[in-house]
Amino acid sequence: MTSKNTLAAVLLGVFVCIGLIGLGYVLGSSAIKFKEYERTVTVKGLSEREYDADIVIWPIQFTEASNELGALYSALDNSTAKIKTFLKGNGIAVKDITASAPAITDKSAQQYGNNGTVEFRYTAQQTVTVYSKDIAAVRAVMSKLSELGKQGIVITRGDYQAQTEYLFTRLNEVKPEMIEEATKQAREVAIKFANDSQSSLGKIKQATQGQFSIAPRDKNNPHIKKVRVVSTVEYYLSD
Repeated sequence: MTSKNTLAAVLLGVFVCIGLIGLGYVLGSSAIKFKEYERTVTVKGLSEREYDADIVIWPIQFTEASNELGALYSALDNSTAKIKTFLKGNGIAVKDITASAPAITDKSAQQYGNNGTVEFRYTAQQTVTVYSKDIAAVRAVMSKLSELGKQGIVITRGDYQAQTEYLFTRLNEVKPEMIEEATKQAREVAIKFANDSQSSLGKIKQATQGQFSIAPRDKNNPHIKKVRVVSTVEYYLSD
């Protein structure tokens, strides 16, 4: 009876050892495969295109000066009328033209400043703004702005608020194609990396889309916009 118990114990020990060896092999093999499966490569893809702006905001800022407040307002109305006539005569639609309220300064009422005698007590600044989708027509009129100077209108230049703006509002229309292009380029880079490292490219582990940026193509052509986006994609690699 004792020998039978001993034999049974020995067989049980052998089976346990075999089981542990097998389990160790399986776990070791799984760990190696899991480690290989976690090999990844992260790449970036760029999509960059040029588009024409579709809206222009053109502020025409001018100044007037006088010692009489009534005369100052009359001068402002007169200059505003001349600017509107000039714009309409050059093909700008009436609906695209607006005039802001004038900003008037009374130099005699200024608490700080030059205490000397000034030529004009009142100065005023007003802006006539063109908001249009006809970029070509507006740009053509811009080149003729000197005609207003010949009519005695003092155009203010260099003021930040008087800078022309060009807007590109069709981003949602071009987004899908640009994202597809950036992702395709990222995959091409990943394939090249995989081939160079003698690996195979697997599925995407994760992907992130960068922010779209819109900027003038260059300072001389602000009406042409450069739109770009960068996609970052992480792929699995395997041997």
